[in-house]
Amino acid sequence: MNIILLGAPGAGKGTQATRIEEEFGLTHVSTGDIFRRHMRQETPIGKKARSYIKKGQLVPDEVTIELVRTTLDELGNNNFMLDGFPRNINQAEALGKTSNIDCVIDISVDFGVLMDRICGRRSCLECGYTTHISVCPDGTCPKCGSELVQRMDDKEETVKQRLEVYKNETAPLVEYYTRLGKLRTVNGMKSPDEVFEEIKKVLK
Repeated sequence: MNIILLGAPGAGKGTQATRIEEEFGLTHVSTGDIFRRHMRQETPIGKKARSYIKKGQLVPDEVTIELVRTTLDELGNNNFMLDGFPRNINQAEALGKTSNIDCVIDISVDFGVLMDRICGRRSCLECGYTTHISVCPDGTCPKCGSELVQRMDDKEETVKQRLEVYKNETAPLVEYYTRLGKLRTVNGMKSPDEVFEEIKKVLK
């Protein structure tokens, strides 16, 4: 079984990906992890990706597609779960030429809720604990007592930009995979446990 996880930043893809991996034995393929591995190993494609990232530029589709294709080839194009790819129609069409996708799960969450989830997120620089400001309004880490801080990419303007990019580039994939009859939408506004129960019903 080969699946794709879709969802805006803050929708909970990371949480659900871990559970799906454990429950169904799928290999979690994250584009972020792929980039980091290839750059760390100094592969030719990794060096090419780094040259764009160091300039603060987006990695072009053709480089990303090549990285993912190489990874899926290593897996025999079977039993994988894609997270972070495809990000646009061009990438989806390229993927469709080399891999069979059985199901696309879209974790749907209202953008207003996403803003609150991400902008309210706080992290401890000492122990790495992450929580929401509503849980720890005094800004103190409940695990080690250190100060909780808001990461730069969780600030309101940055989050708005990230969601805008998602709306313009990635959201059209919902319509694309709907036309192909592969899309299944789950309600990401529910608790993580409830979302996972919906996903299990879809996959089983």
